[in-house]
Amino acid sequence: MLALIRTDKETLMLLLAIALPMIVSQGTYALMIFTDRYFMSMIGTTHVAATLGGGVAAFMCMSLFVGLLSYGNALISQAFGANKLEDCSRIVSQGFLLALLSLPFLALGAWGVYSAFDGLGHDPQQLLLEKSYFKVLMFGGALTLFKSCLAAYFAGIGRTSVVMTADLLAVVINVPISYGLIFGAWGLPQMDIIGAALGTVASNCFALLVFTLVYFGKENSTRFYVAASLVFDKGLFKNYFRLGFPSGLEMFLNIAAFNVFILLFQSYGVVQGAAAAIVLNWDLLSFVPMIGLHIAVISLVGRCVGAQDYQRLNSVISSGFLLGLAYSGVLATVFIVFRDSLVGVFITEATSGEELRNLATWMMIGMGSYVMADAVILIASGVLRGAGDTRWLMTASTILHWLMVVAAYLVIMVWELGPKVAWLVFVGMILSLALCFTLRLGSSKWRQTAGHEADLIEA
Repeated sequence: MLALIRTDKETLMLLLAIALPMIVSQGTYALMIFTDRYFMSMIGTTHVAATLGGGVAAFMCMSLFVGLLSYGNALISQAFGANKLEDCSRIVSQGFLLALLSLPFLALGAWGVYSAFDGLGHDPQQLLLEKSYFKVLMFGGALTLFKSCLAAYFAGIGRTSVVMTADLLAVVINVPISYGLIFGAWGLPQMDIIGAALGTVASNCFALLVFTLVYFGKENSTRFYVAASLVFDKGLFKNYFRLGFPSGLEMFLNIAAFNVFILLFQSYGVVQGAAAAIVLNWDLLSFVPMIGLHIAVISLVGRCVGAQDYQRLNSVISSGFLLGLAYSGVLATVFIVFRDSLVGVFITEATSGEELRNLATWMMIGMGSYVMADAVILIASGVLRGAGDTRWLMTASTILHWLMVVAAYLVIMVWELGPKVAWLVFVGMILSLALCFTLRLGSSKWRQTAGHEADLIEA
């Protein structure tokens, strides 16, 4: 365990160089969601709550496949570390095939979730808005899958600047299109919440176009033998699915648990649902950019495993924790000290009300208290995922998430306790996850898994 507290300047700077573009990239995604919800707050409280419920439900439907395809990052970085450049592009081809095979299941899942909205007991107006928002996002689901596949490739080979550029351009497209379609500006039709969803789909389409042009461009195509890679490779396909499926299933089950919690919480009423949306909107601006650091850690850990450089691996872990805790520590302080002002950003004439302000301000304290735990979770899980320890991650994370759901159900539906108690249950789950992942990282079992994956790559 003492090895984990050692780092060096070279590794720290390398991780930072890979992570910064990914942090910016993930930050643009968070900004798009943040902006949509801000625009909705200018219309009404019900619209704010609907973007949270519909958006989380859409991501839940896609999460299994996004998690599976995103695992290409670890596989590609391992191949890149072992200097098997032709395998990097072959892994992408297997990802494309997996994305195609996923589409019928994605459509089936979307139909099931859309039908389930009617049984949630939500306010009728909120229900209508949620279903409209969800439906449009799911029509663009295929774009998200192929985009995830190519983003994982560029992260795996360390060209995170490509991901940053694509996502920055996407947000430049998203914000004005969403504004125009929501409010009917610049001659565009006024489409309300549907306009927000269409703006998201349009931005994803543009980002995918950028990725495709760079991937099939001459420089990348020549170096990584892209033309020769467009074949089915049974071994790589099997390995991709073997390791990626637990990662995708973990994401799906965790997002599903989070979605169930949000839907249960929204059963308190529109005001409580809007309070959760406001607080989680600020949470996005801390958690989602840290996913960029998480992706960079996966990439570097995978590269170390592929090269069997375990001394550098320890430095990557230490550097990840140093950067993650420093970033999240600053944000935790900001969220708690300035919570009144931050909540006030979303208090407009359409959403004014003391009950909403007071509850959201109180919930900001809980959110601020778990921000650093989020950093621990993302760094630790990035190390374990990059090393191939996906089955343990899936089991531990899923159990804790669904225990939280059971506790929330008892608190909200059975014991009929207030929203503050339910929020404390959610905060407790995040703190428990951070402790659990830290204990796993301190053990030697995940390193044995990493050694086994290195042997497979060498073979």
